[in-house]
Amino acid sequence: MPVPKRKRSRARRDKRFANKGMEEKVFTDCKNCNAPLAPHKVCSGCGYYKGRKVMETKIDRAIKRGKDRQAKMAKQQQREGTVKPVEQEAAKE
Repeated sequence: MPVPKRKRSRARRDKRFANKGMEEKVFTDCKNCNAPLAPHKVCSGCGYYKGRKVMETKIDRAIKRGKDRQAKMAKQQQREGTVKPVEQEAAKE
């Protein structure tokens, strides 16, 4: 009866079963923006998880930064006195 000449290493033996535990990933759609989403993860597009806003997205930060810059510029123009007369009248009312 034939017998193996050398012992098969653990690595060589275990390579056969390396991919046995792999499963196909299941994706769902974000309820807020309909983007593909892995289960139990926050949507990177809109920052929502289970219908609640839990993360500030890149777009949200850009919008906030723009508003802050506009406020800063308006304040600076007001300080320098370069605000147009029409804007000053509207500000008084």
